[in-house]
Amino acid sequence: MLYSVQPEEAAITQVGRLFPPRFFHYIMASHTRRALFSATIFLAACGFTGSLIGGRVAAQSATDESTLRDSMKQFTDVYALVEKNYADKLNTDKVDKAIYDGAIPGMLHVLDPHSNFYDPKSYAQMREDQRGKYYGVGMRIQPQNNKIVVVAPMEGTPAYRAGIHPGDVILAVDGKSTENMDSAAVASLLKGPRGTHVAVTMGREGSAKPLTFDLIRDEIPQYSVDVAFMIRPGIGYIHITNFMETTSHEVQGALDKFGPNLQGLLIDLRANPGGLLNEAVNVSDKFLQKGQIVVSQRARKGVFPDQVYTAPTGSDAKYPIVVLVNRNTASAAEIVSGALQDHDRALIVGETTFGKGLVQTVFPISENSGLALTTYHYYTPSGRLIQRNYNGVSLYDYYYVRAHALPANDTNKEVKLTDSGRTVFGGGGITPDEKIPEVKTNHFEEVMLMHYAFFDFSKHYLADHTVNKDLVVDDAMQQQFKDYLKSQKIEFTDKEFADNLDWVRVRIKAELFTSRFGEQVGSQVITEWDPQVNKALTFMPEALALENHTLPTQQKTQTASTK
Repeated sequence: MLYSVQPEEAAITQVGRLFPPRFFHYIMASHTRRALFSATIFLAACGFTGSLIGGRVAAQSATDESTLRDSMKQFTDVYALVEKNYADKLNTDKVDKAIYDGAIPGMLHVLDPHSNFYDPKSYAQMREDQRGKYYGVGMRIQPQNNKIVVVAPMEGTPAYRAGIHPGDVILAVDGKSTENMDSAAVASLLKGPRGTHVAVTMGREGSAKPLTFDLIRDEIPQYSVDVAFMIRPGIGYIHITNFMETTSHEVQGALDKFGPNLQGLLIDLRANPGGLLNEAVNVSDKFLQKGQIVVSQRARKGVFPDQVYTAPTGSDAKYPIVVLVNRNTASAAEIVSGALQDHDRALIVGETTFGKGLVQTVFPISENSGLALTTYHYYTPSGRLIQRNYNGVSLYDYYYVRAHALPANDTNKEVKLTDSGRTVFGGGGITPDEKIPEVKTNHFEEVMLMHYAFFDFSKHYLADHTVNKDLVVDDAMQQQFKDYLKSQKIEFTDKEFADNLDWVRVRIKAELFTSRFGEQVGSQVITEWDPQVNKALTFMPEALALENHTLPTQQKTQTASTK
């Protein structure tokens, strides 16, 4: 999602004009008043937000206010009937679930798919994701076979320094058993104030007894640039997972690492869901000229002023850029790819992107909850609206089916021109200049991944083997892997194994390297093999021609739909 975050004190003041701080405490005291409070919040989001925030809009008419009061009364009447007559007693958990998971999100999703209410837990998680850091021990965990397993400790963190391994099973945290806990609950136990101790008891393959680690919590950075390396001589590769407060600094760090002799760049934005607007602008600034438009925002007339964001400092770099996108590239990632495409600064390759062109401003409701309300539509420099149609579409279809999305060659799509006169389309995501189809998994691959075959084999193998960076997955190791699959009763045929041999070798090597050298090294192994990445690299000459303004005329008006 794309967020324009209001400063917390200012936003609380603006939204809180109806509800002074003492009122929050008072109305949370009883269930009925809790319902009234929540109803007021989400009905105010529909009817009052424009008139309250910053005093930008005149008061609504008496008829509008009367209608709103009637709606609020109907909601509280319904809740009162439920509370009085429901078969089970409504405890606090059920009330919270009905309001925070039902009534408020339901109202907001009638408005659009992206406005949302954040209860205290989800609001804290959102702010943590935006800041790019938290306090804990630094390991990625996942549920596996009813256990919580360490995927990998993050390099340089307390868990990494203590010697925790991928595949270790978390049995207890500070003596509290993790049995029947999900990964979110265990993660919550591991987090805490910086400098505090936490005892983590682990089960490890090859160890007769559980291992207990006394860890001291520290600041754990979360990186949005998780892979950055020279993928070919002179050609850099950067993978951006999302846009948070540190993203532009991370991108600059990767460019600095590549050095002044960079001859080309591949930016991978596949499955990037977006993030902070200002970081999308700052990342675009690394590649555009000073003053070039990155994105414009348009709001409802009289509520917020329209805004145009330009590259603040710009760059004189002239190397060609290829941007790789897919159907799950969204929001802030679409701002970056759209801006680079409109200014002919990069060749966009892959699939048509998600088409999320709504901007949410996050208004804190209290100290630990917030409302992410759509306040703007955004447009690329050429004037393209990126947002897909969502009217009359269920949330499931909007996010997963997309049958309602316009095809790439639909004549109803907006037609715009880039700086050099190339044709581009709006109203349904960013259409790539060159199409690279999705790589779909087959049955064998799905079975292997479903059973965590490579992950489990790596910890089994490393229990009595060591690996170094010149590792070759030879015939002997392949046979060991096949024997391991049979020992775990994971079904496959010799033909399936042979047909997927390259994929098997890469996955084995990646998991072993992740365990031995860290996640970045393991991810680099996958990236170097990735068929879409390798196909994207073949378009570097076209990106160079685009940068030099020598792209053939017939290609300037050709779209991905005709490839």
